[in-house]
Amino acid sequence: MMKETTKTECDYLIIGSGIAGLFAALKAAGHGRVVVVTKRRASECNTKYAQGGIACVIAEGDSFEHHVNDTLQAGAGLCHEEVVREIVSQGPHSVEELLNLGIEFTKTRSNGTDSKGTENSEEADFDLGREGGHSRRRVLHAGDITGQELVDVLLEKCRSDSRIELFEDHIAVDLISTRKLCWQGENGCLGAYVLDRHSNSIKTYISRYTFLATGGVGKTYLYTSNPDVASGDGVAMAYRVYAEIRNMEFFQFHPTCLYHAAAKSFLISEAVRGEGAVLRIYRNGHYEEFMQKYHKMASLAPRDTVARAIDNELKKSGQSCVYLDITAKSEDFLRQRFPGIFARCQELGYNMATDYLPVVPAAHYCCGGVKTDVNGRSTVANLYAIGEVGCTGLHGANRLASNSLLEAMVVAEKAVKHSVEDPAPSNESGVEEIPEWSSGNAVDSDEQIVISHNWDEIRRFMWDYVGIMRTTKRLERAKNRIRMIRKEIEK
Repeated sequence: MMKETTKTECDYLIIGSGIAGLFAALKAAGHGRVVVVTKRRASECNTKYAQGGIACVIAEGDSFEHHVNDTLQAGAGLCHEEVVREIVSQGPHSVEELLNLGIEFTKTRSNGTDSKGTENSEEADFDLGREGGHSRRRVLHAGDITGQELVDVLLEKCRSDSRIELFEDHIAVDLISTRKLCWQGENGCLGAYVLDRHSNSIKTYISRYTFLATGGVGKTYLYTSNPDVASGDGVAMAYRVYAEIRNMEFFQFHPTCLYHAAAKSFLISEAVRGEGAVLRIYRNGHYEEFMQKYHKMASLAPRDTVARAIDNELKKSGQSCVYLDITAKSEDFLRQRFPGIFARCQELGYNMATDYLPVVPAAHYCCGGVKTDVNGRSTVANLYAIGEVGCTGLHGANRLASNSLLEAMVVAEKAVKHSVEDPAPSNESGVEEIPEWSSGNAVDSDEQIVISHNWDEIRRFMWDYVGIMRTTKRLERAKNRIRMIRKEIEK
């Protein structure tokens, strides 16, 4: 069984090491002791795999109003407009912050020459990409490895800041709240119990402010573009301390993950369609375009429309996949614009410049989560949820491509600012009363196969019954199976 250790106190406990968690840590460092815990290596997070970029209005011919309208339209009219306007308008400021930290976004010219090699003394412009649902080019990117660039720089800054303590291989097990402890007064978060995987001990972290930055829930599905760490821990922990959860039914399926046994749902960025790729299906001996039947923007339609269209075409045709065709672009262009994707596809036997890429939809992004305002404040006092784990109302029923990294930065900074301007009372008087972790009657499983089987079963029926297309009958079946598995686990 797990050992128990002494309590550790801090001002900010940040759970998660994606862009939201790391950005918040840097902002909070000037206001108290910051502790960041993350379940594996700090670099392993959803942000790391973000190929697209950050949507931001910086180009002539674009405007906040255009960006707002694109977001509202993609969100099926269910976005909170005031939140959309606030986050979109803060975009340039957040991008400036990243540039000051040393993030290098791709530019159209370098070394005094333009893209054709002609000498040019003008300063380089950002190479803005366009993705599904966007009416303008406004996506800042670092090739097709934007997320990796962000994580590398932010982690370096956090590691070099003595005011920030970073603990890897530390899994948050449960939040500590006054209501769960049966204390009187408003329900507030006091910190978290965290498993140190190295010592197999539970550590009790007491914090004035707790920031959930745990990312998404994609691994609850059989097929996903998310890494293994995206298993919904944050939403579950918040739910157990009675935080309000909303819009979990709005789950976004990325339409173009590479269909290959060795690819493990490798994502083909939406930016590929932004550069002119079209979707085709093999029918009657030909590779036919089909998206024009579903949306006026054809292959550049928003993700939810494209994912449903592909799902429908596959069901009608009986095919296993559809195909992404960007063979109209040169190999030189593709290698430069999508170096990571080009290299990975080539490893698996595909040349983007000459071959159609087989793709299928996969679980990608949770538009719902812990209910918060635009400051990341949840319905539990002193508990903030930032990044994908939170639900500000920005995305509505469907996230506009590349709005997530923007939201993560804006809300992370606003959350820290809110905590400073509206400080929580000190927990000093109650620290000694907070109990250490108790495992109750739980025992270590003597059959790991049972755990893995339950996990696989959940992911499969989530995909089959709670996937792209849902019915009342399918949802009822899923609910019944969840109840059955829960009883087995409790037993």
